[in-house]
Amino acid sequence: MKIAVAGTGYVGLSLATLLSVKNEVMALDIIEDKVKMINNRVSPIKDEYIEKYFKEKKLNLKATLDYKEAFKDAEFIIISTPTNYDEKEGFFDTSSVEDVIKKVIDMKIDTTMVVKSTIPVGFIKNMKEKYNIDNIMFSPEFLREGRALYDNLYPSRIIVGEKSDRAQEFANLLTESALKKDIKVKYMDSTEAEAVKLFANTYLALRVAYFNELDTYAEVKGLNTNDIIDGVCLDPRIGDHYNNPSFGYGGYCLPKDTKQLLANYKNVPQNLIEAIVKSNDTRKDHIADMIIKRNPSVVGIYRLTMKSGSDNFRASAIQGVIDRIKSSGIKVIIYEPTLDKKVFNGCDVIKSFAEFEDMTDLVLVNRMDENVELIKERVYTRDLFARD
Repeated sequence: MKIAVAGTGYVGLSLATLLSVKNEVMALDIIEDKVKMINNRVSPIKDEYIEKYFKEKKLNLKATLDYKEAFKDAEFIIISTPTNYDEKEGFFDTSSVEDVIKKVIDMKIDTTMVVKSTIPVGFIKNMKEKYNIDNIMFSPEFLREGRALYDNLYPSRIIVGEKSDRAQEFANLLTESALKKDIKVKYMDSTEAEAVKLFANTYLALRVAYFNELDTYAEVKGLNTNDIIDGVCLDPRIGDHYNNPSFGYGGYCLPKDTKQLLANYKNVPQNLIEAIVKSNDTRKDHIADMIIKRNPSVVGIYRLTMKSGSDNFRASAIQGVIDRIKSSGIKVIIYEPTLDKKVFNGCDVIKSFAEFEDMTDLVLVNRMDENVELIKERVYTRDLFARD
């Protein structure tokens, strides 16, 4: 089967890699360098399993800049282009997704579009009515940064936004390419599937915010956060997972998805969803206040990335903390080996860790590792368990 994948970020590239083991896959992107890298089997994103498959597997995968080449004769066209939250408009910017939809319509081809990008609730229904089409459905992804292909090989569940033969055919493509057996597959209308995606990510943001606020309370009151979390999480209904305090939730999905869900709540009663969104700002305010109170001369930021095994720092919580510290007049420098720039967000980027260490009198660390263990006495972190 020929399958096209539009967009080669975490979602698109992991799916293209997964499906190209048993199918012909054409990956479409608008960035020439990414296309060349994929065709040379060099992953443009940091993902252990994608890198492993690129080296070890014989993949029927080709990347292209030409959408007509990609879409021609494709039985399924997976749309995984970025949908960032537009703060001004108060909604996701879905223009990249709609652009792909219009290109497919203009080609007049017999295919099924499957949107994997995160979209507002009601988007698929709106597209069907706007363009008078029926060959489109939504299937949410549930992937972790740096573990995207692994999460496709061993999915927690597969949800397809349609109850039809083609929906089953698409689900079969995913299950047949996965390594996990007996995968839970759920079929529902696309509007409900869109809601599942936003509510799932907002719950995860809620859990992060909950343990962060627990940690804030313990820090302010001089209590042992570790003991409190251990005691709380002994309740099997709560569980000892996803409970490590941080500087806030961030990354590709949680900040924008929580805001989008809140926007979807217009004219619907709620208190909790808005609180989850506000809680993240409150946490960053608290972290910055704790740093400012120490009156350091130079604050060093150790890594902008959100978690270990990832090279992504888009919307990382530490960036909000940096802005708050800088506004108080304290000098901030950054150690981030994945950055090519000399300056980021008005802060000097230091390439040498030894030089970075010498220049700082206090170092902010969202997630501990062996480098900063050596300067622990100067480190401010809320990382309790040395894991994400």
